[in-house]
Amino acid sequence: MDWDDVRYFLALARQRSLSGAARVLHVEHSTVARRVQGLETRLGVRLFDRLPRSWPLTAEGEALLAHASRMEEEALAFGRAALGASTLEGTVRLSVPPVFGSHFLVPRLAALRPQWQGIVLDLTGEARAADLHRGEADLAVRLSRPQQPGLAARKLGEMGYGLYGGHGWVGLPQDAWVFLGYGESLREVPQQRWLERLAGERPFVMHANDLATLHQGCRAGLGLAVLPHFLARDDPALFGMMPPDTALRRDIWLAVHPDVRRSPRVRAVAEALARAVQEASGSLI
Repeated sequence: MDWDDVRYFLALARQRSLSGAARVLHVEHSTVARRVQGLETRLGVRLFDRLPRSWPLTAEGEALLAHASRMEEEALAFGRAALGASTLEGTVRLSVPPVFGSHFLVPRLAALRPQWQGIVLDLTGEARAADLHRGEADLAVRLSRPQQPGLAARKLGEMGYGLYGGHGWVGLPQDAWVFLGYGESLREVPQQRWLERLAGERPFVMHANDLATLHQGCRAGLGLAVLPHFLARDDPALFGMMPPDTALRRDIWLAVHPDVRRSPRVRAVAEALARAVQEASGSLI
């Protein structure tokens, strides 16, 4: 039995379509079909019904799903244990909010390079929370305390936000203000809720699903946006539109699976991250 074939089986069972499984596995949909077909041939059983828009499990496939899930859990646990026994050399995968990673962390980690010699950082900028139990990352920087059970979490510091606009907005009456905000998928983040309360009945002229777009729209004079101070405070194209005491703050957390935390290289990167945030705390709040 090839564990990799079981991995394809699980992805297709969860996504119920070749295209969905292919996105999760980062392969072509034809690869998913071929691997599942090969597994069915070796087992001598049909695992999926081929429908025009979906691939639901057959009764035989349903019977094997729980066993496959347990195999996955054991494989993930094996990988975490192996990482925990690793050396200082190798790769550490870091999940981080995109703009925080590119504009804040990376320049500061460069200055701390001696702390992680021999380590290759595999940094993924993503708004979603990577699943550390499934090994999607070794470390994750998050802007709220991790809620998943079983994770170790450490507060690194705080990130402050303010209302910013291009210089063309300076001096205009507040009833003339218009706003740039996050789209529906991020409407519940604290900075968007804060901005909606502030805006009241005044209009939003743009919604976007990423901070970089809001930043550029704000710089272009399209409207006012809530931006982190590390990104906007020293930007000559932007002006703080409200007093500092109105600022919003969010906690910065570092999450790791306890099995992975034993890895020397994961610990080295975690300490470098903590130092980067602590040494630059003045630019964050």
